[in-house]
Amino acid sequence: MYKILLIEDDIPYCQMLEKFLNKRGYDVQSSYTAQDARLKFKETRFDLVLTDLRLPENDGLQMLAEIKRVSPQTAVVLMTGHAEVHTAVSAMKQGALDYLAKPFTPDEMLAVVKKSLEDPSGPRPVKQAREKADSPPVSVIKGVSEVSKKLMEFIELVAPTEMSVLLSGQSGTGKEVAARCIHDMSPRKERPFIAVDCGAIARELATSEFFGHLKGSFTGAVEDKVGHFEAANGGTLFLDEVGNLTYEHQVQLLRTLQERKIKKVGTSYETRVDVRIIAATNEDLKKAVAEGRFRQDLYHRLNEFSIKVPSLEERSEDLMLFANHFLFQANESLHKNVGGFSEEVVEAFERYHWPGNIRELKNIIKRAVLLTDSDQVSLEALPEEILQHEYTNVSVNSLSKADYERDRILKALKKTNFNKSKAAKLLNVTRKTLYNKINHYDLDL
Repeated sequence: MYKILLIEDDIPYCQMLEKFLNKRGYDVQSSYTAQDARLKFKETRFDLVLTDLRLPENDGLQMLAEIKRVSPQTAVVLMTGHAEVHTAVSAMKQGALDYLAKPFTPDEMLAVVKKSLEDPSGPRPVKQAREKADSPPVSVIKGVSEVSKKLMEFIELVAPTEMSVLLSGQSGTGKEVAARCIHDMSPRKERPFIAVDCGAIARELATSEFFGHLKGSFTGAVEDKVGHFEAANGGTLFLDEVGNLTYEHQVQLLRTLQERKIKKVGTSYETRVDVRIIAATNEDLKKAVAEGRFRQDLYHRLNEFSIKVPSLEERSEDLMLFANHFLFQANESLHKNVGGFSEEVVEAFERYHWPGNIRELKNIIKRAVLLTDSDQVSLEALPEEILQHEYTNVSVNSLSKADYERDRILKALKKTNFNKSKAAKLLNVTRKTLYNKINHYDLDL
């Protein structure tokens, strides 16, 4: 039986993790202080140490150094908040095998534990540590919020099938990322994924763009062209903003989907294609059908399975997960080394309503990284629309930390229908801490 040492100063949280791992067949001992952990480590040979990055009189990096000095073969996994992921990546350079960004689900922890114990191959190369931090699209979508979990449930359900999928949601929510995830989790994952912005195709060239053409078939056709359907053959064709297609091209698309054949411009023969369709829209296609702007038969052909991609405001618990992901991307592309966000920036992010959703967040963070010369992004690097945004009629700069925390607690309680356990999870604090805050702010609940 594998032996695990769990180091976490949040006692209820630590006990919950210990109980979960014990039920999965692991021999777990818990320490709530670094001093107690040292004593246990002297007495027992542990296969794995799970330690919080922040401890009252110590920190996970010091514990990592001590453990590796005494027992280099012991695997060490750090548990850290999203705002400190950059520190966890540094720790991986120093010998940590992996890290878990809070809040994480028990199943996510179990997956890391299994991987660490089954393949404790020692420190990962720096390149691999960076790749883990720069998470793939699936990890970004997964998130920790309930709406993100539901999104992943739908993606995992429909991905293995051949059903056409219609993705709806506001502009900038990541519909193309969701489409790529469906493709990557499907039997077609080794074949092409072709994304087409239907709103950017010139009306007179749409037929050629979709189906291709032969050289000389019309003025300007100076060479043979492979259309999107042929390019995606065997794989997935993603039609973004499909509602922008003209009625004529809707008819052509419907015929192709029904017969699975295309005819290039300038030819008299048809070619069979095997393409899965994922479409996306930020408008109400049902309304477009009712108004006669979109064909009903095409709508039903595309909408064999529908998924709504939530707005960033709906998945606020995932905000800093996305933010750190984009921070690493920005550092990589701009050759910078910004470590994280100041507390004021995190608070400003959490107050802002993000009308541009994930796309806006990505652009703002890239701009902020470009303007930042220190270790952390500060308020000065944020654009005016965030700094001037008002929260309950009080500006970001004048709202006190106490007022902000009180309003955040009330918002979490209302969002969870005043279920304190769920609200504590939403706020990423223990239930006891939440009760203390409620008493401190004299909230009449």
